[in-house]
Amino acid sequence: MCEEEGVSMPQSEPDFKLLGQLAVLSQIGLEMAAPVGAGALADYFFGWAPWGSICGAVLGLVGGMAHLIAILNRTARERTEKRQRESQ
Repeated sequence: MCEEEGVSMPQSEPDFKLLGQLAVLSQIGLEMAAPVGAGALADYFFGWAPWGSICGAVLGLVGGMAHLIAILNRTARERTEKRQRESQ
């Protein structure tokens, strides 16, 4: 059915490493957005406006950036180790 419409299925296996990287990056996005939503709910239910949203935004930014930096450090370390193994 797909080939009749001009769209064909890929013939190769999916790149699982790339899919894993994309999943981690989407997780970071959720880590940044979820605390803002939780803060907005706290504002609504407890009448803390706008402090719940502000605290959620700060927590989300700090947590997401910390996770992103940890991922970048791990990737850099893995690349360095790979280069060292290949040069030996």
